[in-house]
Amino acid sequence: MATTIPNSLLKYSGTSISDLLQSSSNGVNGVPLKSLGKSSSSTCLIRRRRDLSVSALIKKGKRKDDHPWPEDADPNVKGGVLSHLSHFKPLKTKPKPVTLDFERPLMDLEKKIIDVRKMAQETGLDFSDQIIMLQNKYEQALKDLYTHLTPIQRVNIARHPNRPTFLDHVINITEKWVELHGDRAGYDDPAIVTGLGTIDGQRYMFIGQQKGRNTKENIQRNFGMPTPHGYRKALRMMYYADHHGFPIVTFIDTPGAYADLKSEELGQGEAIAFNLRTMFGLKVPIVSIVIGEGGSGGALAIGCANKLLMMENAVFYVASPEACAAILWKSAKASPKAAEKLKITAPELCKLGICDGIIPEPLGGAHADSAWTSQQIKIAVTEAMAELKKMDIPELLNHRMLKFRSLGGFQEGLPVEPEKKVNMKQKEEPIVQSEDISKTSDIELEGEVEKLREQIMKARESSTELPKLGMDEMIEKLKKEVDQEYAEAAKAMGLTDSLNKLRDEFQKSRKSSEQAMDPILVEKIEKLKADFNLGLSEAPNYASLTYKLDMLKEISKAKKLSEQNEKAMMLKQDINKRFKEVMNRSDVKKKIEALEAEMASARSSKDEALAKAVKEKIVKVKKEVEFELADVLKSLRLDVDIVKPKTKALSEQIPVPELKYRIDELNEDINEGIEEAISSTDLKNKIELLKLEMVKAGKTPDAETTKKIDTLKQQIKQKLAEVLTSSPLVDKHAKLKEEIAQAGENSGESDESILKEDLRYGDSGVGIGAGRTYG
Repeated sequence: MATTIPNSLLKYSGTSISDLLQSSSNGVNGVPLKSLGKSSSSTCLIRRRRDLSVSALIKKGKRKDDHPWPEDADPNVKGGVLSHLSHFKPLKTKPKPVTLDFERPLMDLEKKIIDVRKMAQETGLDFSDQIIMLQNKYEQALKDLYTHLTPIQRVNIARHPNRPTFLDHVINITEKWVELHGDRAGYDDPAIVTGLGTIDGQRYMFIGQQKGRNTKENIQRNFGMPTPHGYRKALRMMYYADHHGFPIVTFIDTPGAYADLKSEELGQGEAIAFNLRTMFGLKVPIVSIVIGEGGSGGALAIGCANKLLMMENAVFYVASPEACAAILWKSAKASPKAAEKLKITAPELCKLGICDGIIPEPLGGAHADSAWTSQQIKIAVTEAMAELKKMDIPELLNHRMLKFRSLGGFQEGLPVEPEKKVNMKQKEEPIVQSEDISKTSDIELEGEVEKLREQIMKARESSTELPKLGMDEMIEKLKKEVDQEYAEAAKAMGLTDSLNKLRDEFQKSRKSSEQAMDPILVEKIEKLKADFNLGLSEAPNYASLTYKLDMLKEISKAKKLSEQNEKAMMLKQDINKRFKEVMNRSDVKKKIEALEAEMASARSSKDEALAKAVKEKIVKVKKEVEFELADVLKSLRLDVDIVKPKTKALSEQIPVPELKYRIDELNEDINEGIEEAISSTDLKNKIELLKLEMVKAGKTPDAETTKKIDTLKQQIKQKLAEVLTSSPLVDKHAKLKEEIAQAGENSGESDESILKEDLRYGDSGVGIGAGRTYG
């Protein structure tokens, strides 16, 4: 509009001051509104007066943002007439279904159901039974899958493209809703949406991070990543709600604040920090709900609430699993492991006290039934607000402060992972004690070991379970005592400083478990070990050390034997139970009773033909029973070999527990001999060289490297064979082998003893004349 008005005073009859335009922004000063008229022509001219001319150009066409509401706007629409101003409208097209990787087995079942229904329509046949069976199978598979989700699977569900957004939930749970825009300092950030709404007649201030429902909306909403203007808009609405006494409900759904150069220039960190400080001073109740993923400070900037609630499949983290895996494991492929270690899911955060409650989701995730999910959010918000409204302002502020002050904690007595323990600084404590105290502790330790020995002997005599828990505690105690004795011996020999220095060098050089040690460092370790072993016998506590080592070995052997016996006892009990079931069957009992009667008549008679017939019948019945018992053993997944009854069971000739103990003892001696051989300097250096060659060779070694590796392997094997063959272990092995063979030869019995044998089955459950091998 262009106007020309002279500076002379204009006088119009009936004109008041209020009728004059006081703004000079359009170039008009002192013109009464009544004097402005409209013309039917394209150029609107004000009524011409002397020395006055006003002209304006009428714009052609209509802009989209002139009237956002339709011409036939419904006055009774949900949310009121102002809801027509909202740019968030229901999608005209249904979102495309998205299948996550772990949901593919479900899709296969769904495809089968569709194929069967299509077949039923094409053929006209009744496939209702098959469809019902497939549907039941699908529902059960869906239930099993979504009740045992892994952390990374919950992360994928929280990021699902069809997951309901903040505005979806707000429109579903509010009766009236009007969106408020702008931070009054820059522009209106679409990634954060704010507005007023009512739930059951109660007004609330809603603040939430909004993601898009498709690619176009995601670009417009910046994928739910707010800029500083978005957080300042949220701050303005918090002040507004605090002033008018509106409770605040925030919805968290962001991978994090937008971290570009412009955002940093505009003060992203300052905006987040200001929100954190301000939220702790607001005098109205605040409830935060994590509906998707809550990432880092971008989520916490609107999450400092009295109560933090989470959807069942939502996640809340300081760093995404992919970022954590890239930092710790140098690969984003380790994100499942990182998600498990970070403890970012709702159940885990609820255990840690960070989350105050979990809002359930339908099977398949919130996108499976968004309306039902929204109603669950509505119930959770009303219940939380009803609890918080009972508090006065000081109590409310104190409640919010204590929630965050109580976060975090520590646990004592848990074992430290080996990777962490390597880099931890050892606690320096005085090791050497007075003679009286050390003597008293040794006497007490000896008494505890003696009590444990008595318990083990009683348990063996009464065939009860050994005191496993007591053995575990005693082994741990003895290990600590032995470590302390070694430390005292090293200090007495003046090797403590050398040991600590060598330990530091080892930790620095050993960056990874696969990296081979430096040969120079290996030589230093071997030298220190030789010096320590050389002077150990002269240490003042050598006798105490050897005594405790012997006790540790003895109890460790007893524990190992008890574990083996426990497994054998459980298997034996199971076999006996199944054997008794077979022997108590009516048909088997009748056969045995009839056979016993015939045996009694054969003993009283001198007829050889009758005795031979009874003997053949006995053998036949025994074979039938043995096959029954063999089926029982096969049902227990045991390998069974039925042989002729030429020998008695080996367990009746030699004491099996003693023989087994001697075999285990021989195996341990062999293992100790191998360890001693490996610990020798020459062999150890060859092993280290072999490791270095294999590392250098990589996955595709050349011919020369392969030859070197094979030569080193052959030398190591030859050295081990020489050590073992030259030791007294060969004599022990040969002697034990002869005893077992001799016991087997002396355990025979004649065929005539079959008639004298009673058809009884003891608790051992071993069949008549059957030798068995259990695999």
